[in-house]
Amino acid sequence: MLKAPRFRTLFTGLILTGSVLIGWGCRPAQRSDLAPQGPLQLWTLQLAPKFNPYMDGVIDAWDRAHPKDPVRWTDLPWGSVERKLLAAVFARTAPDVVNLNPPFAANLASKGGLTDLTPLLPAGAAERYLPSVWQAARDPQAGQIAVPWYLTVRLSLVNRGLLQQAGLEQPPRRWQELPAFARRIRRTTGRYGLFVTVVPDDSAELLESMVQMGVTLLDDRQRAAFNTPEGRRAFAFWSDLYREGLLPREVVSQGQRRAIELYQSGELAVLASGAEFLRSIQTNAPGIAARTEPSPPLTGADGTANVALMTLAVPRQSSRPQQAANLALFLTNAPNQTRFAREARVLPSSRAALQQVLRELEAERPANGQEAQIRQARLLSARTLERARVLVPASPGIKRLQAIIYTQLQRAMLGQISSDQAVTEAARQWNRYAEARWP
Repeated sequence: MLKAPRFRTLFTGLILTGSVLIGWGCRPAQRSDLAPQGPLQLWTLQLAPKFNPYMDGVIDAWDRAHPKDPVRWTDLPWGSVERKLLAAVFARTAPDVVNLNPPFAANLASKGGLTDLTPLLPAGAAERYLPSVWQAARDPQAGQIAVPWYLTVRLSLVNRGLLQQAGLEQPPRRWQELPAFARRIRRTTGRYGLFVTVVPDDSAELLESMVQMGVTLLDDRQRAAFNTPEGRRAFAFWSDLYREGLLPREVVSQGQRRAIELYQSGELAVLASGAEFLRSIQTNAPGIAARTEPSPPLTGADGTANVALMTLAVPRQSSRPQQAANLALFLTNAPNQTRFAREARVLPSSRAALQQVLRELEAERPANGQEAQIRQARLLSARTLERARVLVPASPGIKRLQAIIYTQLQRAMLGQISSDQAVTEAARQWNRYAEARWP
């Protein structure tokens, strides 16, 4: 029979992390006469319209192989997914498969909103994925709440011109090297070494740095575990840097966007960002891009880097959880992840796909210097995965924890309280919240 016509409604806008566009789109199911329950509903985040051809191809392949379970695809803007999904759950119209980040997945799982995929997965499914990200999609109480999809790794993008002015050969590789580096840059060039925001609802980079410094954020009962010597050293590390004038004043009031502005204007020696953001620098600040060199990310003493993860989860309301789990596995299989990593310039969570991406990058012969710079950064990102994991636990309320810690750290930076007092107050506020939520 004839296939149903396709339609999409799209609103587009550029986002800063990764290489995807904000958009909303729908793809009607095909062969709906063979699916009396209706199509499987798939929701993704910020893939339309740039990756419509990729998603169409993957879904067409699924529909041909599973004519009784066609897929209807909806793509949502990042800022609306939580509201729309919670509204859909309340109305009992939740999708069968939804693209989530680990913190929101953990929050839904804590309320019983996600399916434990463990009994639905084939034997050996976990072995197909990188162990660290597979574990990050697992909840201690709720089980395997999601399947890993695509990844990004933060690198250090280094302004070699500022390093040369400061007489430095290399950027810092460990957090303990940062203060001396920042002093040298500030003293010799008048610029700043690094920008790490303390705005509560912005980047989690500072929280991740604390974990890299040996801080345990929460214990098994979800109580504060950071009021320790390690936690006090980490709070003092950041408040001392700020009070010494080694961080831009705006870190307490502006987010990661400001770091990008400062780097592109030549005011920052190191920018923590993804490989693909080099393209924006090449476009917006070609002079700075020409002096930029990708370098490994800053880490703690053990060299563990952070990886950002996107997952696919199955809401508990799905009437076909097995078919939904199969769809999640299909979308994240090695061939599909390899192609998506190639087109979106992200990294795959599939072991086989990662090996294929590495082979392709190693064999790539860039046509010009700009493409060579992108290749260098992507290759470094892929190799960084060997020692990367999701550093901040995907615990319910983790964004509240970040807000509490950042707010108290701001007070310490501004001299309103000592860094030790900031640790104590942050722990008190979090525990008060945790005791109410997890008696």
